[in-house]
Amino acid sequence: MKPSNAMMAEPSAMDPYMQEAIAEAKKGLSEGGIPIGSVLVRGKTILGRGHNRRVQEEDPVIHAEIDCLRSAGRIGTYRDCVLYSTLMPCYLCAGAAVQFGIRKVVAGESKTFAGARAFMEEHSIEVIDLELPECTAMMQEFIRKNPRLWNEDIGEL
Repeated sequence: MKPSNAMMAEPSAMDPYMQEAIAEAKKGLSEGGIPIGSVLVRGKTILGRGHNRRVQEEDPVIHAEIDCLRSAGRIGTYRDCVLYSTLMPCYLCAGAAVQFGIRKVVAGESKTFAGARAFMEEHSIEVIDLELPECTAMMQEFIRKNPRLWNEDIGEL
C-alpha cells in the first residue's frame, strides 16, 4: 500500500534538504561551474552531497547527483534514501538512481530542463517537483549568461 500524505510528509519549499542542495548549487556556481546541487538523505541524515563539477574537473560525467553519490560512498542499500537535486535529473543521473534502487527523487525545478522524470517513474521512483522559483531563477540566469556551456552540459551543442 502506498503511504498517504497524512502518513508521509511531502517536501516543501522550506525543506532543509533542498536548502542544502541549493547551497551546493551555489557553491558550484562560485567555483565557475554549473549551478546544480544534490544531497542524499536517509532518515534525517545527509549521507552525501555534491554539485555539478563538469567544468571544474574537465569531466563530462560529474553531474551533481553523481558527485553526491560518490560523496556518500558505499552505503549498502540506497532503497531507503531520498535523492534531492535542484534540477530534474537527466538520464545519466536518473539511471544511477534506478541502478541503486533509490525510490524517491525530489527536484527543485524542471522548468528549465525537463530531465528524465518519466524514465524514473517508469522504474518505480516517486518523483516530486517542488517547482521552486529560486531554483528556476538560478538556472535561467546561468543559461542566459552561459548558453554554450549549458548546451554542452545537456548534450545539445
